[in-house]
Amino acid sequence: MSENFDIIVLGLGAMGSATAYQLAKRGAKVLGLDRFAPPHAFGSSHGDTRITRLACGEGADYTPFARRSNEIWRTLEEASGKSLLVQNGLLVISGRGPRAQTHGNADFLQTTIDAAKLHQVPHELLTDADIRRRFPQFQIADGDCGYFEPTGGFLHPEACIAAQLDEAKRFGATLNYGETALSFAASNSGVTVKTAKENYAAGKLVISAGAWLPKFLPASLADAFTIRRQVLCWFRIDDKEPVDRYRPDAFPVFIWQTPRKQTVYGFPWVGTQTPAVKIATEQYETETTADGVERDVPAAEIKEMYETYTGDFFPGVSGDCIKTAVCMYTCVENARFVIDRLPDEQRVIVASPCSGHGFKHSAAIGEAIARLALDGTDAALSPFGWPKRA
Repeated sequence: MSENFDIIVLGLGAMGSATAYQLAKRGAKVLGLDRFAPPHAFGSSHGDTRITRLACGEGADYTPFARRSNEIWRTLEEASGKSLLVQNGLLVISGRGPRAQTHGNADFLQTTIDAAKLHQVPHELLTDADIRRRFPQFQIADGDCGYFEPTGGFLHPEACIAAQLDEAKRFGATLNYGETALSFAASNSGVTVKTAKENYAAGKLVISAGAWLPKFLPASLADAFTIRRQVLCWFRIDDKEPVDRYRPDAFPVFIWQTPRKQTVYGFPWVGTQTPAVKIATEQYETETTADGVERDVPAAEIKEMYETYTGDFFPGVSGDCIKTAVCMYTCVENARFVIDRLPDEQRVIVASPCSGHGFKHSAAIGEAIARLALDGTDAALSPFGWPKRA
């Protein structure tokens, strides 16, 4: 048995890196464990960019986390000297007739507007004519409308994770990479975590294992989570297009409730030498597992992504895909978060992977988990308890 720690953080992606940083900052003796070497491309926190937005169509409860996270990102930028947060604006588009659901919400645009009004988030409502005039890169239909949030934008997830882990180490955290956790056991006196290399003891445990979370839960709790494979494609900007129209200062991040099966979201040209835009969809039909997910993206899948969700909506973007990535959503019904103590195990806190919209909130959630672990309570997390069982 190795030395004792105050708290072990199992998994050091978005939630785990934030939690380890905040715990160490408050003086806790922290051990962080990860089977890979974060930041890495095997979970849910990679791909160069992640959307951030203050008004959340998933519900008004999320806005305080996003707002506080932005403050933390700025503090980390000063500490690290790295660019983490780019606020180039967010455009949400919807329109007449049936539209794709976004995180399970067919009325995503309106709930975004409602959240903006409730939390006094500066925004504009755009008509189809407004969108065409300001953002001609988007091929919208008559009757489409939009929500534009100037404070929206994107995060660099790999840099965010690296900055938090660097700060965690600076504050004294022990971070063990390449070490796979196998199991844990909790008792009245503490928690023991068994890895492939060692056994570790601590007063408390935070499980932030992303798509691997269900492996550490009893079946009665694990079945609340469903793992979905998601594909990201970087399509080259057409040679005839002026590429400056796709840089961050001219092309906002976007979420588009298309009149097709899936929502489309994406980003301006950033992070690639070849001018390209990153475009992705969200599928909720097929399930996978963290260890069994197909990480290759075949040509037929790229072709379908372009023909169904790109070419008709972005006429200045070619079908030449220069890069792909696969990530995982670990989904809870109604796109909820689960951030709570493990039932009957008060020393164990579960930080869920947040149904595909967690990265923007992760810095503040890590801060809240640190309060929960060290102070015993945090009111901000009260909406995110375990789903009620039927």
